[in-house]
Amino acid sequence: MISENPSGADNQQERPGLAAWWVVGFVDGEGCFGVSIVRNSTCRLGWQVQPEFSVTQGERSLGCLELLRRYFECGVIIRNVRRDNHREALYRFSVRKTADLRRRVVPFFESHPLRTAKADEFQRFVSILALMERRRHLDQEGLSKIARIAETMNHRKPPRCLESSEAIRQPPQRRAG
Repeated sequence: MISENPSGADNQQERPGLAAWWVVGFVDGEGCFGVSIVRNSTCRLGWQVQPEFSVTQGERSLGCLELLRRYFECGVIIRNVRRDNHREALYRFSVRKTADLRRRVVPFFESHPLRTAKADEFQRFVSILALMERRRHLDQEGLSKIARIAETMNHRKPPRCLESSEAIRQPPQRRAG
């Protein structure tokens, strides 16, 4: 059944060929809300906050990732290089643009809540996006708060920017050449 409702980002309740409950279930099982904090000499504090919503699948399920990309009307599908004994390539649907995360991904999952422990990860993810929207990733206190939240997500090890106050203050080393 195809809805007569417009299919813009503001109306994600129903999209042709894909039900919201399927998206929620699929993401509950296979999705990830993550935040990386990486060295970047062009950033004010020398660290860049990179939020990402992603779903990874083997090549045989690549069509599911394409459905998600069309459903959210954003993101990219990236081929991951595997270094294990599997013969099937891995692909990742990834949304990193903060505007797309705020306007498309977050509203969808606020309207259609996740049902597993992933709901807690999503809430932490949203709190980091809110801090970034208030530009808190650009000051030392805010960056540290974001890093403390990020380290509680997805069984991650502590971000390097939390190693010591001295490590945070040191500008990244520029490579020669």
